[in-house]
Amino acid sequence: MIDTQSVKTSTNVPLTSQGTDAAKKIVGRKRGILTDTIGLILAVTVTAASLSENALGIRLLDQAKEKYPTISKSWVDTGFKNSVVEHGARLGIDVEVVNRNPDKRGFHVVKRRWVVERSIGWIMMHRRLARDYETLTASSEAMIHIASIDNLAKRITDETTPTWRGTY
Repeated sequence: MIDTQSVKTSTNVPLTSQGTDAAKKIVGRKRGILTDTIGLILAVTVTAASLSENALGIRLLDQAKEKYPTISKSWVDTGFKNSVVEHGARLGIDVEVVNRNPDKRGFHVVKRRWVVERSIGWIMMHRRLARDYETLTASSEAMIHIASIDNLAKRITDETTPTWRGTY
């Protein structure tokens, strides 16, 4: 599954690596992630928010095909257009656009899309990723990988994070 997320940046981020996501009215950076079917992050890219979802989708497909040559299927939302589908076909990846059910109003679970949305939620639980503080986009990508490793380690060890709730 492929999805993107626009996040605001802190004041120390260079203006050259920022942009405006016109659809969401956010000035900052755009994160693109590609996950497997259980939500583990396989590819990450961070760019200015002004870059289109199609450009990010193409980058993610290239990364995934290089690292995982046997990948053969991917799902995307309707924000990704034909160029991602065509690029995937050139790489030998069947890219399927998953549409919302127009008859249902409000929130509802969309086939396969919930997995990537859950992964974005998992990385957002790390305070350092709630906003983009990194000067370099490569550092932002590394922080996403670190958050993903932390989540995986917690799932393997069945560790729970202590919270302030219930303490006096």
